Amino acid sequence: MFDPITMKLNVEPLIESALREDITNEDVSTNSVMPEAKKGEADLLCKQDGIICGLQIFTRVFTMLDPDTEVELYVKDGEAVKNGQLMAKVRGDMRVILCGERTALNYLQRMSGVATMAREMSDSLEGTGIKLLDTRKTTPNNRIFEKYAVKTGGGNNHRLNLSDGVMLKDNHIGAAGGVAKAVKMAHEMMPEAKVGCMILAMPTYPLTSRPDDVLAAMKAEQKNYFFADVQVRGRYPKYLDTYLKKEGVSIQMEPGDEEALKHTVDFISFSYYVSVCESADPMEKGEGNLIGGLKNPYLKSSEWGWQIDPVGLRIVL
Repeated sequence: MFDPITMKLNVEPLIESALREDITNEDVSTNSVMPEAKKGEADLLCKQDGIICGLQIFTRVFTMLDPDTEVELYVKDGEAVKNGQLMAKVRGDMRVILCGERTALNYLQRMSGVATMAREMSDSLEGTGIKLLDTRKTTPNNRIFEKYAVKTGGGNNHRLNLSDGVMLKDNHIGAAGGVAKAVKMAHEMMPEAKVGCMILAMPTYPLTSRPDDVLAAMKAEQKNYFFADVQVRGRYPKYLDTYLKKEGVSIQMEPGDEEALKHTVDFISFSYYVSVCESADPMEKGEGNLIGGLKNPYLKSSEWGWQIDPVGLRIVL
């Protein structure tokens, strides 16, 4: 739940903006059939099993429109709710209820959806010692709501804004002249900071149990993860030397380069979207806008061509 100061300074202006977006002049539909105030009530019913979140915002939408509106809640944020369950009643001027219902439900549905997904993922991590973190990839002007929903679902907030911590991306690294140099500069600027690297966790399965396919899968994973190996170990791994030699590539190390590589990261984080298969034989590659790989005959694909593999996350962990 948001405290009164956060509510007044940070939350209410966003709610007001959302209401102004929906009610630019008047609600012509409501006013055409209900020109005068009329008392009534509306039920808030659950339409899908999940984790409820955003009840405080749902309530405030109506009370900002009319302080006399009463909202009686029968559940609390973070509770599991069932399809058909009565979660709240809203009482007051029906014109206010009709004007505010869409904005109130937009907040409630969005936040509950985020909380439900966060709960599913946090439950899958139980007992592993791994923390589920969110990012700044939030809906514009909805970050405070979506971050709250992640916490309600059992996740943890990473950075609320650019002032909360160091996170170096490709553009930062390019400006610094390399990963190790960027890490060194960050540590010098903020000695207490923990600088990590983020990798694409993409489990690669051998297409068959044939040894050649197993070896091909192992080599594919090495190519995917060698960036992290360099940033964590502070040197190029031997398997990379072998691969580059086979490809006819030679790394020219300048004086000081090997010493610079020793400025390593403090932790590894990862994103997970998809798994792939690998074979020693050339075959059709999977679709989607990520790194290639072969289609897994046992998995369905999303409309974007990504194969859906929730078990793969557990394998990564």
